[in-house]
Amino acid sequence: MAGITLHNDSNTSATYVSNNFIDYYMTSANGEYVKIYLYLLRCMNSGEDSFSLSSAADRFEHTEKDVQRALKYWEKMKLLRLEYDTEKNLSGIHLLDSVAPEGSKASGDSNVPAGTDASVDSNAPAVTNAPGFSDAPAASNMPDSPPAAWQEPKKRNYTATELTAFQEKDNVSELLFVTEHYLKRPLTPTDIQTILFWFDELKFSVALIEYLIEYCVGKGHTSMRYMDKVALSWHKEGISTVEQAKRSSLSFSQLHFSVMRALGITGRNLIASETAYIDKWSKTYGFTQDIIAEACRRTIAATHQPSFEYTDGILSSWQKQGVRYLSDIAKLDSTFQKAKNTAALQNKAAAPNRFNNFSQRTYDYDQLEQQLLGKHNSRKEQVTCP
Repeated sequence: MAGITLHNDSNTSATYVSNNFIDYYMTSANGEYVKIYLYLLRCMNSGEDSFSLSSAADRFEHTEKDVQRALKYWEKMKLLRLEYDTEKNLSGIHLLDSVAPEGSKASGDSNVPAGTDASVDSNAPAVTNAPGFSDAPAASNMPDSPPAAWQEPKKRNYTATELTAFQEKDNVSELLFVTEHYLKRPLTPTDIQTILFWFDELKFSVALIEYLIEYCVGKGHTSMRYMDKVALSWHKEGISTVEQAKRSSLSFSQLHFSVMRALGITGRNLIASETAYIDKWSKTYGFTQDIIAEACRRTIAATHQPSFEYTDGILSSWQKQGVRYLSDIAKLDSTFQKAKNTAALQNKAAAPNRFNNFSQRTYDYDQLEQQLLGKHNSRKEQVTCP
């Protein structure tokens, strides 16, 4: 797909936003938090030396506590430092450089998050007529052995006493308040049961639960059932800290981006059923980004349009055949091509040619001789008659 050139004819002032913020922080943050951060950049870049919680709250129709919560979030992300006076009132905000999180890799393209496949089509290997088979380079970073079997924790109904004790814990009341704010409704007893399950059974900290809710709402999902699925997924991955969750979220966002590029999807976000496929390929099947991207490339080569069902068929086949590396795919391609060539040779040998394209006739020469003699004698008798 051809690139789109962007032009700017405006002479108005602009606010500088770091690419690192866009690549590493914006996608996983709550939208309201992003607005507050961009507003801070606007105030800083315009030369304004004053900022108040009340003015920011009025501008975005939030409470001052909402603005403070956003500022504290970005402070946890180490994008700013908050300064307080002797009475513990907010007195200053110091914006910090938005560097890439620890453990992430820098990207050579500022418009592509680190770790994504930036050369999906131009360097794609040749594809045969059979879906799922083509030449592929060796090497992959898939694990040598599958992770240990994971058992989903069983839920139980907590008593009223347990729920009350949970809500009285430090920071829990604020957590429940934040959750109600995100969901835009009061929490039901079932909701609180679910949150207590994360805290008690999954051993999530209050900070991790808060990030879980921020992450899901930021993705447009306010269903408690969806959040519970994400929580179980994180527990399965062994995630127990906010930093681990951020790295996992970043990696999964990069995988989404890679799939969208490989399938040629632009101008829209992935829908729930499509992200469910990606979750299946990466977490259930255990395939890495390069394997999934290769299946997407072959889908486009075969169907000329994005089809998650077709890609799922390829990856399901590879999973059944024990594919773990790109080199495994190359071996399957080689075996398939050899079988195809053998079948073609056998068909060519068995096929009739134009010089031998009719049934051969067989004759009984003794019978033919008797027939000829009979006709000769009959004619001789007719000649000698008076």
